[in-house]
Amino acid sequence: MTLNDIKKVAGIGGGVIGGSWAVLFAMKGLKVTLFDINDDCIAADKKTIETNIDFLVENGAIKDKNAVLANISYTTSMEEAVKDAQFIQESGPERLNIKQDNLAKIEEFAPADAIFATSASGLPLGEITANAVHPERCVGGHPYNPPHLIPLVEITKTEKTDPKVVELAKEFYQSIGKEAVVLHKDCPGYICNRLQLAVFREAIDLVKRGVCSVEDVDKALTFGPGIRWAIFGHNMIMQLGNKDGISGMIDMLGGGYNLCADIAAWDTIPADYGKIAQEQVDEMMKNFSDEIGHDNASISKYRDKMLIEILKLHGKF
Repeated sequence: MTLNDIKKVAGIGGGVIGGSWAVLFAMKGLKVTLFDINDDCIAADKKTIETNIDFLVENGAIKDKNAVLANISYTTSMEEAVKDAQFIQESGPERLNIKQDNLAKIEEFAPADAIFATSASGLPLGEITANAVHPERCVGGHPYNPPHLIPLVEITKTEKTDPKVVELAKEFYQSIGKEAVVLHKDCPGYICNRLQLAVFREAIDLVKRGVCSVEDVDKALTFGPGIRWAIFGHNMIMQLGNKDGISGMIDMLGGGYNLCADIAAWDTIPADYGKIAQEQVDEMMKNFSDEIGHDNASISKYRDKMLIEILKLHGKF
């Protein structure tokens, strides 16, 4: 199978992630059949998907709502969802028995050469595919939420995964506007969650040590490295920060004050931080402008609007 052969996608499981994947596939002109376990779930999926598409239209990301909706069909039959699919994106609950059960049912009905990709964010692919009939066609396709906006997808594999399948999965994701990265070996949390948690650990530590407030640590991140990270990754930022490139930057940092000696090194998130931070976060939300909003729903909408504007600069919309 080649990239040109992938015309039909099956989405297994709706909700926030599965529904978002369905929007992305449909936006890119692919026919997608979304499977969910019952009619109530399907009804909820339809509502979520239409809300997402309306938001994209309102913000100039897409023009024809009906054309996107026409690419999505729904079913409570696993067989109907996967029987003629070339690519299958599984987004069921993050529980091993459910993932394994989904894969078993998919393999019963799907074409033998269809690619199976799971959106699993923590479960090892090797455990999900432990009983697979065709582990060679199974990959992890971990999105960043929401998948229809955030371009990143982290591809994982096992020693049984066919390298050609990994390459085709990467090619497919990139053909629909994703920025795909491939993990060479198992790593808990993959790449991005580990980077995010490392920054969060230092943010927590700065607040706990009384260096700054929750609001100021967020402001420093947003209007300092965050803006640059929206353009380039940190290695390239370091490259641009010294006339001799990243090697010169490392020499400079290594020859000066060793900040690494003072970086937080604890390995368990302090249990009291939620209580410490919540009061300050509530105050921060209260003081946001009305344009941003004052509750999770309105602030999320503002976040997604800003994401679309950033993605337009990257040529993603």
